[in-house]
Amino acid sequence: MCAGAGRSAVRVAAGIRWYVTSLMGDNAYATYLAHQRRTHPDAPPLSERQFWRQRMDDQDRNPGARCC
Repeated sequence: MCAGAGRSAVRVAAGIRWYVTSLMGDNAYATYLAHQRRTHPDAPPLSERQFWRQRMDDQDRNPGARCC
């Protein structure tokens, strides 16, 4: 019984971690790399620095529904 509850707690914690990192954009570069490999395998991906700079520039040009 305790082992099942422990596994459930770990699964819930992993789900919460995934949600928060997705919400905050922490996994955006990894998602971008996976997309690039899948859809543009011959094109070199942006470096992480280039990716974040482009992402911030895009948000500055098109703020959408941001609070700030």
